[in-house]
Amino acid sequence: MTDRLTLLGTKGGPAIRPGGPNPTSMLLDLSGRRIVIDCGLGVSRGLAETGMSLKELDLIFITHLHSDHVLELGPLIHTAWTTGLDHAVTVHGPEGTRAVWAGFLASLVYDIEIRIADEGRPDLAELVTVVEYGPGEIFRDGDLLVEALRVDHPPVTDCFALKFSGTGHTIVFSADTAPFPPLVDFARGADILVHEAMLPEGLESIVRRTGNGARLREHLVASHSFAADAAQIAMQAGVGMLVLNHLIPADDPAFSEDHWRAAVAPHWSGPLVIGCDGLAIAL
Repeated sequence: MTDRLTLLGTKGGPAIRPGGPNPTSMLLDLSGRRIVIDCGLGVSRGLAETGMSLKELDLIFITHLHSDHVLELGPLIHTAWTTGLDHAVTVHGPEGTRAVWAGFLASLVYDIEIRIADEGRPDLAELVTVVEYGPGEIFRDGDLLVEALRVDHPPVTDCFALKFSGTGHTIVFSADTAPFPPLVDFARGADILVHEAMLPEGLESIVRRTGNGARLREHLVASHSFAADAAQIAMQAGVGMLVLNHLIPADDPAFSEDHWRAAVAPHWSGPLVIGCDGLAIAL
C-alpha cells in the first residue's frame, strides 16, 4: 500500500450545491492502515471512487461534531457493513461521538435487525468501538502515532487538530479553527499541513447564498481562518507542503485557484495544493 493522502470532500460547511464539491472527508494511507478523517456527506462514494472496497474500513477519526464532519459517519459504516464488512472498526472522536453512533443505530434498528436475520450478517453494533478522546496522544499501533490538539472553533469546545506520524512521515490536519498560534509547534516540521481556509472576498457570496446575514458572517470570522492565516502557520512551522482544505467558498465560480494562490503568496512560497475532491497526494 502506497502512503498517500486523498482529499475526498474539500468544501467548508454543510450545504451542497449543483456541480460543487462535497463537505469534509479525507483518506490517509499510512503505516499500512487506511484511515478516514471526518465523514461529511459524500464520504462513502468518495472512498469507493478511490478504488477502496468499503469492507476494508479500518480506522475513523472525527475532528469535531459539526454536521459537515460527521453526518455520514453512521451511513459510511452501515454501507461498509452491507458491502461485506465483518471485522472490527474503531471510531475515534470527541465527547459526544458515542451518542452520534448510538442515535444512528437506533434510527436504523429495523433495517439492521432484518438484515441480520434475513441475510446472516454480523451484529453491526458489535463490530464498532467508539473511543472518545481529548488532547494528547490518542492512538498508537506499531509506528503509527496519532496526537490531538484542541483548537479554537467557537462555540464548539471539543474540536481537535490531528497529527499522524508513521513510516517517516508526519501529516497534520488543522480541523476547523480560527487562527491558532499553538498549531505552529504542533505542526513543526510536518511533511504536510492540511489547513482550512477562507477567502475574505468570498464571505459576502457565502452569506448571500446561505442566509443568516450578520450572524453567519460573525461565525465565519470568529471561528475560521483565512488563507493568509494558514500560510503564516505553515511558514512559521516550517512544513514541507501546505494543503488548503475546507474551502470557503468552494463552489462559487467567481473564485478560482488563482485567488487562493494570490491570498497565500505574501506569506508562503513553498509547495502549495488547493484542495479539490478526489485529489491524491503521495507522501
